[in-house]
Amino acid sequence: MADRFAGVAAEPLAAHAGAPLAQRAGNLVRLTLNRPAEHNRLDPADVDALLALFEQLATGGGTRALVITGAGEKTFSSGYTLQAIVDELDARFERMLDALETLPFPTIAALNGSVYGGATDLALCCDFRIGSPGLKMFMPAAKFGLHYYPGGLRRYLTRLGLPAASKLMLTAMTIESDEMLRIGFLTDLVPRDALCTRVDAYLDNISRTAPGVVAQMKQHLHALARAGLESEAGRAAMASMADAYRESLASEELRARLARLLDEKRRPQ
Repeated sequence: MADRFAGVAAEPLAAHAGAPLAQRAGNLVRLTLNRPAEHNRLDPADVDALLALFEQLATGGGTRALVITGAGEKTFSSGYTLQAIVDELDARFERMLDALETLPFPTIAALNGSVYGGATDLALCCDFRIGSPGLKMFMPAAKFGLHYYPGGLRRYLTRLGLPAASKLMLTAMTIESDEMLRIGFLTDLVPRDALCTRVDAYLDNISRTAPGVVAQMKQHLHALARAGLESEAGRAAMASMADAYRESLASEELRARLARLLDEKRRPQ
């Protein structure tokens, strides 16, 4: 990634295997999702570790920017592991993403590879998303029979607009890097060998800004983007979304669809 992290030791956020790795170079932090052989999927223990880190960064002061990337060159992340959706999906995942979204400094998703499922929402929580040609993304919730949680639908709608959010959420179609840029999922699209340089350019410019003003403007930009959802009708819609999410999470259809997917993954190819 950025040259400024060269030589900085990467420390796991927790003791379990595959825990995300963190590096701090001065007032900058880089976070690496660390299961490259499994598309950098996130386990419940990862979610707990990430939530603890984001809460610490939010209150600890001294951080100017956070970069999130994935290990390897194939996948940024495939999101929450399927078995965890069956057994352990609860409010922690959404709380972790909300904590990332509201960090009081700029955040950058450096997409080293394609991005799927809940990881698309993790990327949308970041202020900037930088990727390269050849990336793909899709949101499979509708295929699972899962009504997506309110925070994720809100981010899709406010970041990407209704047409793009509808296409991704209601069809589960795969889109590629050019379309990801066109709909605003990607902030920048650069050649793969220029990804580190582009991330570094963001960090250089962020380092020249006034952190207090940046924190205030980020808070106010998000508040303005949410203003329509904060009306009485918007709050009622969010409450209805939450009810639908909980209902689908407990449904037999979700369990049956995920069971079929897990069975397909276990079959010898």
